[in-house]
Amino acid sequence: MAIGLPAIAPEVTEEVTKSRVVLVRDKDAVAADGKINGEVVQRMLDQAVMALFDKKDPVECFKILVKPDDIVGVKSNEWAPLPTTTQVEQAIKKRLMGAGVPEENIGIADRGVLGHPIFEKATVLINARPMRTHAWSGVGSLIKNYIMFDPNPPNYHDNACAPLGSLWELPIVKGKTRLNVLVLFTPLFHGVGPHHFDKTYTWTYGGLAVGADPVAVDSVGLRLFQAKRREYFGEDKPIKPAAHHIAFADTRYHLGNSDPAKIELIKLGSEEGVLI
Repeated sequence: MAIGLPAIAPEVTEEVTKSRVVLVRDKDAVAADGKINGEVVQRMLDQAVMALFDKKDPVECFKILVKPDDIVGVKSNEWAPLPTTTQVEQAIKKRLMGAGVPEENIGIADRGVLGHPIFEKATVLINARPMRTHAWSGVGSLIKNYIMFDPNPPNYHDNACAPLGSLWELPIVKGKTRLNVLVLFTPLFHGVGPHHFDKTYTWTYGGLAVGADPVAVDSVGLRLFQAKRREYFGEDKPIKPAAHHIAFADTRYHLGNSDPAKIELIKLGSEEGVLI
């Protein structure tokens, strides 16, 4: 189980403790002009958390995650070519407020988390960001999204960002994360260089991957990228550098499960082009 999580998602059997990840897709999430449909995003988030918690009401799911007296930081990502999107941020915020958290006790930020009054006092974190290839870490996804909680991010760049899992031990973070939302609307599956963005290497997937375990959700995202790259390039084309920080977050830092055999993947919505 990922650190600091409520006793919710992993399915315990005699053989293995599994981390549940819900992958939900909707063809109407992204319009032909690239705009994100907020109503569809809300529905997708609701479907994901209901499947994650085996409940029929998304507000009840969020009441498992937060209490009315919690102070909640939503760690977003503002990289301009591929941000978390306001639609995802507002869908999360709506359900937090529905669970009783006052609006003034909810903060949404990325690069400004250090020094942000909500994040300084936060009792709960929600982690939400899009998936993309990354020149230093192979992929940028949920584990890496917490790099802004350290005033010196280059501390984590050694060996293709192998130490990223240690971010989750920082006092401002440790034990606070309740939900991880990997945004897969139009992921960037290939790139060269630290700030590369070429729309050629994005595709409309229209998905969210949601779970309590950030390593498991990132592992699912990595499998998706590998499958997309095989489809696009017609051969196995490994991501460079290798995104080994995901496996290390499991084996070195014990943050969660990276092994597909220890992940219960629930798929909702469109099966066409799901790839995994």
